[in-house]
Amino acid sequence: MVIKMFLKIKSEDLWRFLPVLFFIFFISPVAIVLSSLFGQYSENWSHLYNYVLSDYIINSFLLITGVSILTSVIGIITSWLVTNFNFSGKKFFEWALILPLSVPPYILAYTYTGLFDASGSANTFLIEIFNLDKSTIIFPNIRNIYGAVTVFSFTLYPYVYLICRMAFVNHSKSIIESGRVLGLSRFGAFFKLSIPLIRPAIIAGLALVIMETLSDFGAVDHFAIATFTTGIFRTWYGMYDLETAMQLASFLLIFITIVLFTERISRRKMSFTFENSLYKKTDILKLRGIKNLSAFVICFLPIFMGFLLPIIELINWSVSYKLDFFNSKFIKTSINSITLAFVAALLCSMFALIINYSIRFQKNSFLSFLSTSLSLGYAFPGLILAVGIIQLLTFVDSLLITKSLGLILTGSILGLIIAYIIKSYAMASSTIDSSYQRISTYVDDVSKTLGITGWKMLFKIHFPLIKAGVLTSTLLVISEVIKELPATLILRPFNFDTLAVSAYIYASEERMFEAAAPSIAIVMVGLLPIYFLSRMIRESRPGANIW
Repeated sequence: MVIKMFLKIKSEDLWRFLPVLFFIFFISPVAIVLSSLFGQYSENWSHLYNYVLSDYIINSFLLITGVSILTSVIGIITSWLVTNFNFSGKKFFEWALILPLSVPPYILAYTYTGLFDASGSANTFLIEIFNLDKSTIIFPNIRNIYGAVTVFSFTLYPYVYLICRMAFVNHSKSIIESGRVLGLSRFGAFFKLSIPLIRPAIIAGLALVIMETLSDFGAVDHFAIATFTTGIFRTWYGMYDLETAMQLASFLLIFITIVLFTERISRRKMSFTFENSLYKKTDILKLRGIKNLSAFVICFLPIFMGFLLPIIELINWSVSYKLDFFNSKFIKTSINSITLAFVAALLCSMFALIINYSIRFQKNSFLSFLSTSLSLGYAFPGLILAVGIIQLLTFVDSLLITKSLGLILTGSILGLIIAYIIKSYAMASSTIDSSYQRISTYVDDVSKTLGITGWKMLFKIHFPLIKAGVLTSTLLVISEVIKELPATLILRPFNFDTLAVSAYIYASEERMFEAAAPSIAIVMVGLLPIYFLSRMIRESRPGANIW
């Protein structure tokens, strides 16, 4: 009956109705979380407010401040060097500087602990090399907020690097030359002209970094840092108080939303463009001697700290302890992860394809607004989505089933798939949208004259033209889903582990070397988007926007 009614809907109404339906589906978990602000505040909330809420706020503020500063320094300087100078290894660094994106912060936290603890690999290695006393502790304690800042910075700086590099690539030589004529040195022009010109790019990159930092659970939990995410988890699972956990999640969500809209508004109000007639390709200066070596070291250090060092340590664990990578547990968790990722990626790409086609079909501002709103799901921490989805599925269960059947949807894989789709939609949508930009609207006009509209136009005309973009979006979502920890940890069915959960459990039990197998698998899958990003970088050119 429902299917017949669905098929009877006019084509024009259908393409207007589908994005609204998806929007309601996406926003429901978030709305449920925010509704907790208007409920009652328990004694647990009073306890949190009086004793630990200030710690959550201070630690979160210190964390995002430190990470923002360090990622800005690394991302801006490296992007400026590879764009404006020619030095040893430049072609390698152009794409290799994004490799740390394949290493989730929680895996870098585990490997740094295994490296720099008192009994860690690096400490033990140096003691043996220099024949020091075995009780010697060379490296400072890594399990604190300073260690967390280091971990997040060396995994998240590629966001700033990528966006700033595109801004530097599109710089006008005329503006820089004018500054040089007025007496500015090359470094003076960098600080007084280049940095102000790419300010929107810096803000956009930092917004992504801040959202990723605030939404992380694995790294801060491993380092025992009290932040909003650890507070939400402990309130839910420690105090068994879901309502208070939702109220904490609401405050975190409001702050992230403010950060996101501040970034959007800042870009909308700033104009940092120049006339095409003034554009000239920026000269590439050849560095020699100490300058060449300095540029090489500056670009190599982030890659070493964020990618090579953790990979070396993971391989060291797997070799030293002769791990059986393909034991039954590893195979089971791998199958669980790949199955979930594949299903979520297909559904997410399908939703993104339909919504982007709806926007193209209807061409109205309301649908564009809905698509933008749907893309905000990437900013929502997995922990918050998990809280909202649990409540949503519990409510639906109470409506659809009898007490004799119990809960069907709650605790099922469905909750995980919903969380993955909401988190990854922005990635899939932006990829498919960029593919649609390459299709002329004349194709639609010709199709309509031939009587091909609606679903036929989507599957017979558009899909063959953008299938590469759909495949790319699917692979990107698979990579994102494999790494997701907080939502998976909470929403997974009983006795259902994934690679991310398996690595987290091993690390939380201080069985660091056993975390090597799932961690290496996660990093290998995480290299998928690196391939596509590196292709985009190679194809970039001054004056062209590759996004």
